[in-house]
Amino acid sequence: MLIQDTANSLANTLRHRRQRLANLIDFPAVLWSGSSSPRNFPANLLPFRANSHFLYFAGLPLPNAAIRLEAGKLELFMDDPHPSSALWHGELPKREEIAEQIGADIARPLAELESWLEGAATLAAQDAATWTQQSQLLNRWVLPLKAPEGIDLELAKAIASLRLTHDDGALVELRKAAAMTVEAHKAGMAATPQAKLEAEVRAAMESVFIAHNMTTSYNSIVTVHGEVLHNEQYHHQPKPGDLLLADVGGETNMGWAADVTRTWPVSGKFSSTQRDIYNVVLAAHDACIAKIHPGVEYEDIHLLAATVIAEGLVDLGILQGSPQELVEIDAHALFFPHGIGHLLGLDVHDLEDLGDLAGYEEGRKRSDRFGLSYLRLNRPLRPGMLVTIEPGFYQVPAILNDAQVRSRYQNVVNWERLSQFADVRGIRIEDDVLVTQIGSEVLTAALPNDADSVENLVNG
Repeated sequence: MLIQDTANSLANTLRHRRQRLANLIDFPAVLWSGSSSPRNFPANLLPFRANSHFLYFAGLPLPNAAIRLEAGKLELFMDDPHPSSALWHGELPKREEIAEQIGADIARPLAELESWLEGAATLAAQDAATWTQQSQLLNRWVLPLKAPEGIDLELAKAIASLRLTHDDGALVELRKAAAMTVEAHKAGMAATPQAKLEAEVRAAMESVFIAHNMTTSYNSIVTVHGEVLHNEQYHHQPKPGDLLLADVGGETNMGWAADVTRTWPVSGKFSSTQRDIYNVVLAAHDACIAKIHPGVEYEDIHLLAATVIAEGLVDLGILQGSPQELVEIDAHALFFPHGIGHLLGLDVHDLEDLGDLAGYEEGRKRSDRFGLSYLRLNRPLRPGMLVTIEPGFYQVPAILNDAQVRSRYQNVVNWERLSQFADVRGIRIEDDVLVTQIGSEVLTAALPNDADSVENLVNG
């Protein structure tokens, strides 16, 4: 009975989503799921990940499939498993069974799709084989890096408007991803004292997802070189005195993501300088979450983080001057160069395959300011949005050793004082925050982030 209830709930959620889409567009849309790409030879494939727009309306990660949406109806196009596939993959569900599970109105073989493409809009899949097929069948270029045009752009705007906020079905999955990500980080902290390589901490964290039939929502960052923002190397030995930064998130088998970062001392004890900087970052993190409320501009939250960080660095003697004036000249970005966060959903940077179309309110464009150019989200917050809050402090050699940078900021940075914080390469604290009707809810609140609690988790 539980399995049937779950199937009914999925089908009802999907019907509601496509009806909402039908209220926004008056033309058919065809979305492809994509296909697996060879890892190194044709029979050895990379793990399949369905296109997120397809997943939003089809619900299941079906390879080599397409759906046609029109007037609230869904047509599924996919082939039944080849008889020989049972030898290698076991018995797989037939097209009609899948159609019933997702509430499709009709199911057809994939070869019939070409007859149903007239006047249809689409969005590009990410794998080359599929977007090449899309371009050929629709007789126009459909490319991942090409901004959609015409009815494809209308479809992109409509889907973005739906996916900007999350329905109950999505939130069930997002909470599941968040809960397992919390457990993964606890496992990583517990594994650190015995770890001979960063890879061992990564293994402890990712094993939590594997044990729950999940995967990671992006390539894990588990490193003692936290100043490298997207470090994907795991061969360094964590040593006493190092900070280990772990940016690791889980993805449910339905494709929904979490994204969490914690930074902890390998020894189980922050040094005084590490604790000082950690508390500056935590103060920015907490101030930003406290400010989240419907109608608040996300850029203002970013600027709040920048101001709190600047204020903290002034208090520590690293920066000199008024915090507000330091932010105006982007001095904070010497140590906090990225944006405060991003949308989160089916993509860890949700909807970024559409560029800034979803992340930026219509009519806005990215700033060319040093301290704002990496802001991924610039629009007022709405109930149902899920965003990350992830301030940080980094000593990036490419920034701090740049002659022009040092010349520009020579009068606002106390370089001698900064040298006393050499044991702080990078700190980031990140949580997943749902905008509610009256404020916010931190979906990852079960993972402590104050310095004492972090030390306790590492020490067991």
